[in-house]
Amino acid sequence: MKRIFFYILLVLGFVSCRTFSPVAYVPPVKPEPIGVYEPNTELQRSILLAIGKVEGLESLDVDNDGTIYGGDRDGRIIRITLKGEIKAIAKTSGRPLGVQFDKAGNLIIADAYKGLLSMDKSGKITTLVSEYKGVPFRFTDDLDIAQDGKIYFSDASIYEQKEYLYDLLEARPYGRVFVYDPKTKETELLLDNLYFANGIALSKNEDYLLVNETYRYRITKLWLKGPKKGTSEVVIENLPGFPDNITRNENGEFWVALFTVRNDRMDHMHPSPAVKKMIYFLPKFLWPKAQPYGYALKMDGNGKVLMTVQDPTGEHLKDITSVLEKRRKLYIGSLYNDRIGIYVLP
Repeated sequence: MKRIFFYILLVLGFVSCRTFSPVAYVPPVKPEPIGVYEPNTELQRSILLAIGKVEGLESLDVDNDGTIYGGDRDGRIIRITLKGEIKAIAKTSGRPLGVQFDKAGNLIIADAYKGLLSMDKSGKITTLVSEYKGVPFRFTDDLDIAQDGKIYFSDASIYEQKEYLYDLLEARPYGRVFVYDPKTKETELLLDNLYFANGIALSKNEDYLLVNETYRYRITKLWLKGPKKGTSEVVIENLPGFPDNITRNENGEFWVALFTVRNDRMDHMHPSPAVKKMIYFLPKFLWPKAQPYGYALKMDGNGKVLMTVQDPTGEHLKDITSVLEKRRKLYIGSLYNDRIGIYVLP
């Protein structure tokens, strides 16, 4: 009887669905865990801060004193000293994701629901831009700031942050990348048709930017200068996990946070829109689950992977969404975890 009731609900779901329209996607066979991708336990050596005292500091920035800043799931901007002192210094009333200080000391915030924000040194928050051509952003995700003050940022999806898994199932290119000029207060669309446009990072010379396409396991390069200006190309594909945020170090190399490793069950479902539509109507606890796994990789601007740091158990660090290198240390944030990791590079 319960099974009959379930199928009735499923049929009603198909009839009522008007917007969810998944398409077939055949993922590449995931890379073997060998060579540079061979599992290691490096992240288990990380120092852990604020265990159980924070939740979901998705992205981090660090000031000159070593104080850490990030936004949590309750919309608060959190400040954490290396002594472990924790204080909420502002609240966006949304879901702050990407954060980065500009030259004036303002913390620029990509808030999933509020758009691109700026917090001054007193904690006052101002909206820089929240829409494009009269249409509000749906999922402001990450940002990077150029030397001239322009702010490059991603709008990941047409789905809101709490619905991001629907984007995974639909497999359609809803993501976009914009640039906002604080001097003119104008916003320009640079690139669209991206498969969940997540983390972005400018090159050292600012002649291109990289954007993570989370649900295609790849990273795309958009040229900003030179003969290829305005064109884009895939710089690395078939990653071993879901790329989230990406940051550049002082040497011009990039750290890519992988939220988790590839999910075989999800990859097998992708070629069938019908199966994905059935999954859509199931309770979330029946959906494919992310494996608890800590993972980050370093690569050059041409997509060559130089090293990885991992925690295969996920017990020390997992759900990694940002990795920031400062003074030979990696500051590690997570969308869901209750801690910050600090990994000292060899």
